[in-house]
Amino acid sequence: MSAAGPSAPEHARSDEPAGPRGSVELAASRRVEIVRLLEASGAARVTDLAERFDVSEMTIRRDLDDLDRRGLARKVHGGALPTGGTTEDPGFERKSRLAMAEKRAIAQAAAQMVEPGMSVILSAGTTTWYLGGLLREVPALTVVTNSANIARQVHEPATSGQHVVLTGGTFRTPSDALVGELAVAALRQVHADLTFLGVHGLDLERGLTTPTLAEAEVDRLMLLQSHRCVVLADHTKPGVVGFAHIAGLSDVDVLICGDRLDEAWRAPLAEAVGALRLVAVLDDDQA
Repeated sequence: MSAAGPSAPEHARSDEPAGPRGSVELAASRRVEIVRLLEASGAARVTDLAERFDVSEMTIRRDLDDLDRRGLARKVHGGALPTGGTTEDPGFERKSRLAMAEKRAIAQAAAQMVEPGMSVILSAGTTTWYLGGLLREVPALTVVTNSANIARQVHEPATSGQHVVLTGGTFRTPSDALVGELAVAALRQVHADLTFLGVHGLDLERGLTTPTLAEAEVDRLMLLQSHRCVVLADHTKPGVVGFAHIAGLSDVDVLICGDRLDEAWRAPLAEAVGALRLVAVLDDDQA
């Protein structure tokens, strides 16, 4: 609240000039800067933006509503993400900073499905990377992945008896995925108990998607080469449509999401997939 007291309008701050014109110009300038910050960092929280610009969280939410309405940002729970075309991939490093607590919670739920002696496939991705760290202590586990980051995450230090298989293939930046003929050939030689698939987006009509055809081909084969497919998706993924189609939602046996998933998505997704599991997210998140 402003020092002027309860009756003072919200825009009456030291950084907002008096008068409608000054307020409008300042808001426009602030929103341009917010877009630049989102493009540079990949995400921003309402609380951080309010502190940065010395305005209230309500003002920032109005800014984000306006940017979302104009297609300049994508408002999510607690903050915003940059907009992107269907072929844009924010990259492993940027995505690893988004919704971290939620991804950890999803990974913990996924890890409970893995038993000693199983074989599992992990697609490249940040939530599957968190999962890899939790699988280190599962004995006699075989893990197949197309991500060097995930292979290292599982293998070191690994429980005795574990076996980690890296598919090989052409390394693709910024997603940290191995794709192409070698990756496909390796996957065709295996059959796993479970596939844990991270996706760029999921949609009721367009299903599971990713930004590139090469990654879609590998992800699709991962889904086919196991008894069950488990998709790991934080609350920012529903409604996002990437360039390349992986599979329909009906091909998903289990979809694990955080409980920050919008209420409007819950019933439709539960009907579209084999089973929808919502996990509690207790910690603070970045977006």
